Amino acid sequence: MTRSRPRIDTAQRRARLGRRQLLAPAHRAARSEEVADAVVALHASDPATVHLAACARLATPDPAAVERALYDDGSLVRLLCMRRTLFAVGAALTPVVASSTARAIAAKERAGTLKWLTEGAPGWDERRLAEVEARTLAALRARGEATAAELAAEVPDLRETVVNSPGKPYQATVAVSSRILRTLAAEGRIRRGRPRGGWTSSSFRWRPGTAFAELPAPPAPEARAALTRRWLAAYGPATVEDLKWWTGWTLTATRQALAAVGAVEVDLDDGAPGVALPDDLEPVAAPAPWAALLPGLDPTAMGWKARDWYLDPAQVPQLFDRSGNIGPTVWWCGRIIGGWAQRADGEIVWRLADGGGEAAAAVAAEAARLAEWIGDVRVTPRFRTPLERELSR
Repeated sequence: MTRSRPRIDTAQRRARLGRRQLLAPAHRAARSEEVADAVVALHASDPATVHLAACARLATPDPAAVERALYDDGSLVRLLCMRRTLFAVGAALTPVVASSTARAIAAKERAGTLKWLTEGAPGWDERRLAEVEARTLAALRARGEATAAELAAEVPDLRETVVNSPGKPYQATVAVSSRILRTLAAEGRIRRGRPRGGWTSSSFRWRPGTAFAELPAPPAPEARAALTRRWLAAYGPATVEDLKWWTGWTLTATRQALAAVGAVEVDLDDGAPGVALPDDLEPVAAPAPWAALLPGLDPTAMGWKARDWYLDPAQVPQLFDRSGNIGPTVWWCGRIIGGWAQRADGEIVWRLADGGGEAAAAVAAEAARLAEWIGDVRVTPRFRTPLERELSR
């Protein structure tokens, strides 16, 4: 007799999303570190996303508190990790993320940088790269923090250039400092400091960091299992492909990590087999109806590869750019119902593709909440989408 798999339908997935992703008002957090832990990691490719995503989930939105966590307390740490994407993770989870994903990515970054230098810049080899890095780190330690230009003034080798894609229409001349500093950051040896402008700024100084090799991290298989448990607790049930995509692991590594945490096969509404933690099979109560305005590249919007259960495919062309980056989204009770933008005068505007009067009223209230805490700050997403461009005019 065949034993049927537990079934977790879309309504249950949306109920979990609202509670565990801290989007329903009753489940909002008090501190930005709690937010990062709840969603496992905050996307940080766009500096504004970290603050917008955290504040959307805070009972009392406070971008200054997010800045303190990132730049003063060190309780949120930026890492180049899952899918070779920049994330901000809680300090306690940093060794797990480093061992499970970031170290391997850093190794690829180093190999790629060395190949790029030796093929494009005469006189560079592994020994010279190590010497230049040592002088760069010494200059940074002496200063405490510095911009790339300030470091290049002290270490002239950083000012050398490489021509990318010579002879192509997109040929570009690039300073070697960009790749060398990126490699040092990928290894944790340097880290981003406070932006030179406000919290939306992409201009920043570098600070000394702690190399991943110095972290007391678990072995990679244990770290992948630990990260898988955290991800399933926040995003499960999901598909194996969702986890593989989110982490950037191979299918073999993904399956091994799922087996290590005892993941259970379940049936999802869309007919695809899913996986869940063995202690997460019972129904959860849906939170009271809720709305949320989430930023581009928000961790919830980018949490799964298969998104039909919370996003109508008809909305994809307007909400995503050509590289697959999602823009600002409007949520209602666990699904995306539209998008939003900020105009030059600061007005928060939105368009709904779905949702009735209750949803519209709740979205308006959330827009007012966002406008109140964001104040005079103006946010233009780094990755702009068709709907965001249209609304922001």
